Amino acid sequence: MKGSRQGFLGILMLDTRFPRPIGDVGNPDTFRRAGIPVRLRTVQGASPERIVRQADPALLQPFADAAMALVGEGATMLSTSCGFLSAYQATLSRAAGVPVITSSLLQTARFARPGIVTISAASLSPAVLDGAGVPAGTPVQGVEPGCEFQRRILADEPTLDLKQAQQDVVSAALELVEAHPLVTDIVLECTNMPPYRDAVAQATGRAVHDIETLLIEQWTALQARAVKA
Repeated sequence: MKGSRQGFLGILMLDTRFPRPIGDVGNPDTFRRAGIPVRLRTVQGASPERIVRQADPALLQPFADAAMALVGEGATMLSTSCGFLSAYQATLSRAAGVPVITSSLLQTARFARPGIVTISAASLSPAVLDGAGVPAGTPVQGVEPGCEFQRRILADEPTLDLKQAQQDVVSAALELVEAHPLVTDIVLECTNMPPYRDAVAQATGRAVHDIETLLIEQWTALQARAVKA
């Protein structure tokens, strides 16, 4: 029946315990407030350390298996809870058969003068950037190594000072635009950064994009196509 099956947004989750305020891709209320049905599936053993710093290839198959399980349950779009999983974009897209948006980095090429803020500049490898089609030479700025935001998330600690985490992300964004004043659009790589999007925009005066804004846009477009089909 025309437009009869909405399905749900499936999120492939890292195996974590750190706090996830609204705005974080791993908080279901992030999408419920936008009217998007969502279901989360954790990939056991997929720690932030193994994905971000180790880029452990052994986790690709478990993510593909989780993707197929969500599609089998009725997911009509998939995403993930880590921007570094753009390295898996092509493989997961082939396996799933539904739209897959592994990372906010996928939108970077849209913008004439983009810049990226990431949880770990040292770990943002060519495999991650190329997987998302990030244009060569796009400026990248990481949060300060060892800061509250980075330390708590990559070490998967159970507490997070949200005020300090916001300041860490804002500081990185300010460093980005200071070093690259021609940047007009900031893409927040990390799926844990959307709660601080408005603060970054206010501090930098730039348009700010992240996984939340991208998924809401793409979900809306998917539903519009279904109505017309």
